[in-house]
Amino acid sequence: MASLIQKYKMSALNRQDLVNPALDNHYQVYISGIPRALCDLLNTEKYGNLEDDWVNRNVGMLCSEATLPTSSFATAEVKDNFQGINQQFAHTRIYVDSEFTFYVDANYKMLKFFEGWMDYISGTIHHTTTPETNTRGYYRKFNYPLGDTTSPSQKATGGYKVDTLSITKFEKDFDVADNFLTYEFVNAFPKGMTSMPVKYGAAELLKVSVQFAYDRYVVNHGQNAKLQNA
Repeated sequence: MASLIQKYKMSALNRQDLVNPALDNHYQVYISGIPRALCDLLNTEKYGNLEDDWVNRNVGMLCSEATLPTSSFATAEVKDNFQGINQQFAHTRIYVDSEFTFYVDANYKMLKFFEGWMDYISGTIHHTTTPETNTRGYYRKFNYPLGDTTSPSQKATGGYKVDTLSITKFEKDFDVADNFLTYEFVNAFPKGMTSMPVKYGAAELLKVSVQFAYDRYVVNHGQNAKLQNA
């Protein structure tokens, strides 16, 4: 019996799906479709005069680590009084936040990008100092997720969720169309930033981790999944 199991294991190792496992270091992160009002804010001196093409070209390239999205179901339990069996039924699909880790450049543009994005979401940019009191106002007005629907002229510019945030997974032989797998995050935005420790001692690359929330994700396979040209 043991010899049969060993023989099966040896034959299984010759299968294509086992001798060519997927690797975790072949991927591409792509982000675009930043709302116009947010782009205008980032292109100010406070946030490093970040231009639109800098976001498209560099944010994905500076991503050192990403988490493929997952989901789960919220369930309701129904008790069977006759058989004593509890049954569960799915009623809501829950999408788990995904975390992305980025290298921080020497000009701190990556930090300014996400700080500016979060300032825009929370309305921090509306904090002003009044000449009369020389104190900052405490009132903040959060921006609309997808733009101000009551104002058609602002609908395309006022939101804080992006059109495109995606992770494309591929392998070394990326010229094979079937080896592409793209996760597209729908209406994504940064939910939080992880603390970045700094210390004396051996120098290491500074990184920032950002948690992204989103409405849902869509998975594309093969011909429908492709690398983006920044």
